[in-house]
Amino acid sequence: MKAIILAGGSGTRLYPVTIPTNKHFLPIYNKPMIYYPLSLVMLLGIRDVLFIVNPEDINDFKKLFKDGSHLGMNIQYQIQEKPNGLAEGLILAEDFIRNDNICYMLGDNVFFGHDLVKIMADAKNEIEENGGAYVFGYYVKDPERFGIVEFDEHGNVKSIEEKPEKPKSNYAVVGMYFYDNKAVEIAKKVKPSDRGELEITSVNEEYLKKGKLKVKLLGRGFAWFDAGTHDSFLEAGEFVATIEKKTGLMIGCIEEIAYNNGWITKEQLLNLAKPLKKTDYGRYLTELAKEL
Repeated sequence: MKAIILAGGSGTRLYPVTIPTNKHFLPIYNKPMIYYPLSLVMLLGIRDVLFIVNPEDINDFKKLFKDGSHLGMNIQYQIQEKPNGLAEGLILAEDFIRNDNICYMLGDNVFFGHDLVKIMADAKNEIEENGGAYVFGYYVKDPERFGIVEFDEHGNVKSIEEKPEKPKSNYAVVGMYFYDNKAVEIAKKVKPSDRGELEITSVNEEYLKKGKLKVKLLGRGFAWFDAGTHDSFLEAGEFVATIEKKTGLMIGCIEEIAYNNGWITKEQLLNLAKPLKKTDYGRYLTELAKEL
């Protein structure tokens, strides 16, 4: 399985902060926002990652992640000329995906919870064994802002609708999707919505029509932040800060995950820590190398 992280867009909901910079570089507490979805991909053991980015931001992404070899990964980049919708990312990634299945992440979503990685691994395994699409739902108070899934009395998915005026439930589909290789061809057939975008919900709807869409609800014990608004951005940062201060462990530390995965050596970890030695982040990496 390969991973695609959508990190383009104009970040208008965070204006004026995002006028001079891409929102995915903004700090969620002590690390860039984009580290959080990347860290989850890494925790799944996925080494091949494609970032879909704006033309003006590609050099900054390359400065941050290079080709990924320092993390034992293969990181590539694909330009999205304009924000034409989430489903367009699947089309742009066609050459990268080839014959693989897909973990598709939104770059501004932050997740945390007990057994989160196991739940994601279950979704990954389901797609690799049986195909189809596997997405996650989360209860929200403002369902008109999201893609919303409706269930029948037996818990089966009845419908899925993008930003409905009259929502049929309060369960939003979050920015983490698992697809088989058919997703690219499905995305190519999606027609622009009334908003003029290729909606990822349309891809999910097609899988639903084929009886190949699974939705797992993330209940209490899970935190999800769509960090593309000022309030949720602040909430995500405060949440990460609280967890890290209480536990002494970092969330979304990509160097730590690469080391724990055996993708880099102790010497490589220490080299990555050196430029950061005056920061808590750098000291954390150094102590990690000493402990293990």
